[in-house]
Order: sequence, then structure tokens, then C-alpha cells
Amino acid sequence: MSVLGRSVFGLGSWNTWDRMDFEDAARLLRTAVDAGVTLFDVAHYDFGPHAENSRTDILFGEAVREAGIARDDYVLCGKLWLWDYPRSGFAEQLETSLGRIGTDYADLVVVGDYRERPDIPRVVTEVAEQVRAGRIGGWGVNNWLAADLDLAYGFAAREGLPAPEFAQLKYSIARRSMAEGEYYGKHIASGRLILQASDVFEGGVLLGNAAPARKIGADVGAIRQSIVDTSAELGSIAAEFGATRAQLALAFCLAYAPVANVLFGVSRASQLADNLGALDLARKHGTEIRTAVDHLWLDREVNPDGTW
Repeated sequence: MSVLGRSVFGLGSWNTWDRMDFEDAARLLRTAVDAGVTLFDVAHYDFGPHAENSRTDILFGEAVREAGIARDDYVLCGKLWLWDYPRSGFAEQLETSLGRIGTDYADLVVVGDYRERPDIPRVVTEVAEQVRAGRIGGWGVNNWLAADLDLAYGFAAREGLPAPEFAQLKYSIARRSMAEGEYYGKHIASGRLILQASDVFEGGVLLGNAAPARKIGADVGAIRQSIVDTSAELGSIAAEFGATRAQLALAFCLAYAPVANVLFGVSRASQLADNLGALDLARKHGTEIRTAVDHLWLDREVNPDGTW
């Protein structure tokens, strides 16, 4: 199994650690690791639409050390951005991002999405160079065009280079087409590509927050208002299972076999404790939950040609 699957849950860094009191962040990280949540998605947010000059990665590194968490005790999933690539190359990006966290390597990296299609063979080659250098252990993709993913697999096979092993995709009760649709789905169904579910709460919208104050993920397909409109029904379904909305949303993802890891952000220990309750819920009622919310798949018709 990929190192991604060593922790069923992962904690994300975007808009998280820099919104918390430092001591609270350190305690939360310690609590997470002690509970078996040992994967952390941490990025340097200073590229493209994420040019935010955020200190969340620096704060994460400081909080991990304050919490007394050894580097071998957690899996670090970093990011390589394509917004300014190749002007900003992967070696340079890793030197910056790993330095800000205070570590020498990332167990995994997600090679991020893009506006303009990059030179895929060059991307695969440069990722392989960083694998050989010991700076990263493996890699995945985030919202690539399906044709570019196919190209990456073909080039990696011909050249004997490491291919993408996972995809970090928007995946939730409301958004399923990218992971379960024809284009990514063929790689996921075959077992070639494992799934890391992200944005599983739609930035809090699925949990009943119709207008989050903080920045949240893109509204692919312009379906967010439809998600807002169905949020109350989701709460009713959760109540039928004796669960919170967060637990229902997480259990839905966990009950899908290709999901190796579910990524979410929390800023309070109580949120983490509530989310952990999804594990038992998925074991007991996973199949029933997926059936109960099937009609809330709201992006069935979004991007049917596989372009994202």
C-alpha cells in the first residue's frame, strides 16, 4: 500500500494553522498523532491563486516541534505548483517549502493544477529527479486534465520513471464526477491510481455554513448554490444515522473502496474528535449512507468531456 494509506485521515494546512493560537495548534497536532491521524498536507501558499504569503507551513513546522512529534512519526504530503512552472522549478520550490517547514524531505507531493497545460514529460522527469535526490518519496496529481494524466503514465512507463500513484481530488457527497467519472475513474477502478478525497465539506457549506467567511475551494461547475440548497436535507439524513453532518460526509468517502485517505481541516480538538467518529459510522453503515445520499450527487453533468 502507498504511504498515503498509512493514515485514513489527513489534516490539511490551508487556512488552518495560521488561524489558530500557537499552543492550541501544537496540542491539536499532538492529539491527532496520538489518535492515529499521522498524515499532514502542508504547502507553501505563494503561487497563482494561492499567492497569499501565508505562514501556515512555517507555523506547522514550529508546532510539530513544540508538540514533540518526531519526523518519522508523521507523513508529510507537500505541494509542487505549476502556476509559475517552469520558471519556478521543482528543486527551487522544494528547497523553499521544506526549509520553511524545517525538514529535509516530503514523503509525498501533490503536483498541483494549472491554467495553461505544462510540458508533461518535463514535469514527470523533474519529479523523478527529486525522487532520486531523496527529497520526495512519491507523487500524485491534483485536477489535471485526464489526457495529461494519460500522457504522464505513458511517458513514465517508457522512460522507467515513477508515475503518479494517487490523485488528490475534490470528492464529497455533492461532487463525485471527477473521481467516479469516466476519465479519472478508469485509472482509479483499475487500482493504478488511489484516491485522496479533499474538500469533503465544501469549505463548510455541506456542514450548514452557507457563506464561509474564509477563502474556500473553487466552485467547479457553479453548483455551490445547489449544495447550499440541499444542506438541510443532509442534516436530516445524518440525524437518521445518529451522526453529525461532518461524520456523514466523511463516512461517505471512507465507504468508497478506492479512497486511501480523507483530507480535512480542523482548528479545534472537538472538531477532530467528532470527525474521528466517522470511522465507526462507516464500518457500520457505509453502504447504507452511500445509498441514502446518492441523489445528492450534484455534479453528474459537470465537465462530461473530462476537462477540468
